[in-house]
Amino acid sequence: MLLQIQTPVPKDIPLELPLPEWLLVTLLILSFLLHIIFINLMLGGSILTIWAQIKGLKEKEYDILAHEIAKTITVNKSMAVVLGVAPLLSINTLYTIYFYSANALTGFAWIMIIPLITIAFLLTYLHKYTWEKFEGSKRLHIAIIGMATTIFLFIPLIFLTNVNLMMFPEKWGAVKGFLSALMLPNVFPRYFEFLGACVSVTGLFVVWYNGRRHYPFEEQYSVFTRYDVKRIGYSATIIGLGVQIFFGVIVLFTLPSKGIGYDVIAVMIAAGSFLVAALWWSYKSVTGDKRLLDARFKRIVMAVIIFMVLYGGSRQIYRHNALRKHQELVAEHTKAFQKQSKEAREHPVEEKEELELDPSLGELAKGSALFKQKCGICHKRDEKLVGPPMTEMAGIYTGKTEDLKSWIRQPGKKRADYPQMPGFKDQLSDEELNELAKFILSVK
Repeated sequence: MLLQIQTPVPKDIPLELPLPEWLLVTLLILSFLLHIIFINLMLGGSILTIWAQIKGLKEKEYDILAHEIAKTITVNKSMAVVLGVAPLLSINTLYTIYFYSANALTGFAWIMIIPLITIAFLLTYLHKYTWEKFEGSKRLHIAIIGMATTIFLFIPLIFLTNVNLMMFPEKWGAVKGFLSALMLPNVFPRYFEFLGACVSVTGLFVVWYNGRRHYPFEEQYSVFTRYDVKRIGYSATIIGLGVQIFFGVIVLFTLPSKGIGYDVIAVMIAAGSFLVAALWWSYKSVTGDKRLLDARFKRIVMAVIIFMVLYGGSRQIYRHNALRKHQELVAEHTKAFQKQSKEAREHPVEEKEELELDPSLGELAKGSALFKQKCGICHKRDEKLVGPPMTEMAGIYTGKTEDLKSWIRQPGKKRADYPQMPGFKDQLSDEELNELAKFILSVK
């Protein structure tokens, strides 16, 4: 009852889903997994590039590392954009009124995503293709990727805020734009957990990228060995995983209770256990025997992927639990609206316009008012408008009242220079026809 009183309950779009719901949910989870991996690589790559380039101001090898990472950002960005279409369409289809309501409530920030993405992409290309040109102006070059990264950091926050807002329709009435939506529970813990994922995934990417058999490592670096660069990658992974675990615990304890269930808790704990395992294996890789640096790499990657799948599943379960009661209310509202709509179509109510009677016309008052209402748009008293004047009608039908009434009911077409007159068979009663004919024939 409280939900019904405080929460806006819109009507749903009464269209069937194009695919079974379970299949759309599966597509949403899997396609989002692919999309978010490249988002992680794009943003994490930008963060590591800034870090390495700043260190490169004093140690040249770090500048080379920054350049190698920067080369991949634009590619990962393009993959992220392409792979983002499927989850966006899936969530739009499954949660249309919720997703678009959240977008409308955050308004300006949501609209700004496109220009912000455009600017950030252009900055990353500028940074990538001016590396040699800005060799003597490294701080300016770092500022370029810094601006791009700042925008990259803001865009996911908008998405995350909207996806969070759509799960809480009871808050829609209190939200006054993006900033107030940003203050809803769970936004910032999820955001910082996401940033940790960006760093950890990119760290693993650095390990793989520099460990490829055909990668000309020795041609790029003069001081760093493969072990050195891989160790940097594993270290980034450890930091990222630590941030994920820390804020993941906060996420679990700050989730609003309405969507929490044993199913959500169980899946999130299972997901977290894989993250802890990945952290432990990454730590052992860095602190163990150098020769065994890559011995646990596949296990770490697999653990991170399983975590992503389970975590994505837990978010979907939470979303389903959180919206279930509201969706039931929307379904009832939609059903009632459809019933009323059907009844209105089957039994239309004809609204009759009140006649403006002129008492001074006596017994011709009603006929005059009917003529003004029904005929005045096409006929005038003494001159042609769309149809012939009243004086001409009176001259033709004097003494032929029934003929005039028949013509009004169902007119024919006698003159080529006049348009076809519409009939009034169902719009006028016999009594109204009598009054109208009497008024027309009274004109001299």
